[in-house]
Amino acid sequence: MTTLPDRPNTALLIIDVQNGVVDQAPNRDAVVANIRTVTDKARAAAVPVIWVQHSDDDLEYGSKSWEYVPELVRRHDEPLVHKKYGDSFEETDLEAVLAEHKVGRLVVTGAQTDACIRSTLHGAIVRGYDATLVADAHTTEDLTEYGAPAPEQVIAHTNLYWKWHEAPGRKGGTTTTEELTF
Repeated sequence: MTTLPDRPNTALLIIDVQNGVVDQAPNRDAVVANIRTVTDKARAAAVPVIWVQHSDDDLEYGSKSWEYVPELVRRHDEPLVHKKYGDSFEETDLEAVLAEHKVGRLVVTGAQTDACIRSTLHGAIVRGYDATLVADAHTTEDLTEYGAPAPEQVIAHTNLYWKWHEAPGRKGGTTTTEELTF
């Protein structure tokens, strides 16, 4: 249903599952295991797997905290997009990578739910993509000391509103790791 012409394909985005991003995330191990399962499904279906990796002052490029978690291993032929903003499209080559693969639908996993995941989902929709969030394959840190809801509530709320998200000619939506098909 994408509004992008000649973009019939789907890609999996794995956003910021880096040591310093998910080390304190609730259900970290289960979420990472789900992302690995989703990655295996994508690879088995010959769906492009695109890795997104954030860096900033707190997540220094090349540091141990910047590295992807050891349970997830990128293959040499899978694109890696480096970013400095929440939205994975901003000042990156993500759009060029997606165009090369004729992608019009994204399946999104990763971290942080309330930052880079939401920003990228909305960025995808406004750019003409369909974007499906894997409801049990994203997480965030606990920011309750700053007035945010508990992480489980942030995740549940994001899943709730994204399930019904749509725009003219574009669709959001959620699925689970088990229900996901490519």
